[in-house]
Amino acid sequence: MTQQTSDAVLARMMALHPKIIDLTLDRMWRLLDALGNPQNSLPPVIHIAGTNGKGSTQAMIRAGLESAGHLVHAYTSPHLARFHERIRVAGELISEADLTDVLDECYAANEGGNITYFEITTCAALLAFSRTPADYTLLEVGLGGRLDATNVVETPALTVITPVSIDHQQYLGDTLGQIAGEKAGIIKRRVPCIVGPQQEEALDVIEAVAMRHHAPLLAYGQQWHVGQEAGRMVYQDEKGLLDLPKPNLLGAHQIHNAGAALAVLRQLDIADEHCEAAVTSAQWPARMQRLKSGPLVEAAENAELWLDGGHNPAAGEAIAELLGTMPKRTTYLICGMLNTKDIGGYLRPLAAHAKKLFAVSIPGEAATLPAADTAKAARAVGMNADHAPTVQQALAEIIAADPFGRVLICGSLYLAGNVLRENS
Repeated sequence: MTQQTSDAVLARMMALHPKIIDLTLDRMWRLLDALGNPQNSLPPVIHIAGTNGKGSTQAMIRAGLESAGHLVHAYTSPHLARFHERIRVAGELISEADLTDVLDECYAANEGGNITYFEITTCAALLAFSRTPADYTLLEVGLGGRLDATNVVETPALTVITPVSIDHQQYLGDTLGQIAGEKAGIIKRRVPCIVGPQQEEALDVIEAVAMRHHAPLLAYGQQWHVGQEAGRMVYQDEKGLLDLPKPNLLGAHQIHNAGAALAVLRQLDIADEHCEAAVTSAQWPARMQRLKSGPLVEAAENAELWLDGGHNPAAGEAIAELLGTMPKRTTYLICGMLNTKDIGGYLRPLAAHAKKLFAVSIPGEAATLPAADTAKAARAVGMNADHAPTVQQALAEIIAADPFGRVLICGSLYLAGNVLRENS
């Protein structure tokens, strides 16, 4: 008999519910109850929501906790190259055998009921976490917060809301206030909430929700401050000042993500030297990641090759700001996006930094924006744009014209994941 694999179980799970995203917690409560409610047996939970910076902030929190000797469970989504990346058990990516076992157990307990792929795989992660000792559990929200499948822990140790911006309007609302309300749905009664930089409309909503729940708020610019000074990062709160190196994750926005992570670590009484490790040793792929090896890098020869999975207007602005600070070098974009995104809003800030954009369709993604449409949108914001059938062919055209250029592959985490698999 052929041994079952996690991929086989995941494929079966895709057929359990016709909608990819369907926000409600009823199906989660039903399956969790059938599994013995593993969400009630987790190590202290830090629950992280927001539009941008969730993954980076989680990575820095984990780096600080692990530097201090703590064992940490971590749940994130989507994955880039392999599903296993979503579930880190006591510091290690979940093994193939353990993943297959918990997925199969959840599939059996569900008894063919209606449930989304994200919901049932979240149940599998919680089940795995509940069975392995650790000191902390980091849960990253998939979408929104209030009705997200991760929002099933009654009393987390802390909640975190990273910067909120316009994204996923079809699910979360058309205004910044509505979207902030969904993110603030993770706030729990009397549980401290760390809040990253927010626009006034979003912060007003978050503060109102926190007040209703009597949840202490530790907000950027109020209870904690962070910024750059003399090429370093300076963080300050009521416990004092930290003078630290700049984060190893690139971009000015990572200063703010680091600040939120430090606010969490300080709440947990993590020592200063481990706070420094949080910002200097965190790793998070596809966030302005320099590719240094692999077939694509070999094909690029003397070019710089970068990868980023940001996909909304705020991400476009952050990437543009970083490109503006990098050593001068002719920059080209290879871009693929989903058809649910604000492509004009994403590309507009990048237009001033790119000599040319090559659009691609995202392989294997039904919701990809066709390459020709991406190129058309790029031209609409003033970019010189063309399209290519693959990333490899786009890169070949760029290198043929400019062997020493800077190439940024961008626009979607799904494209980034495809690139990492192809480049491995």
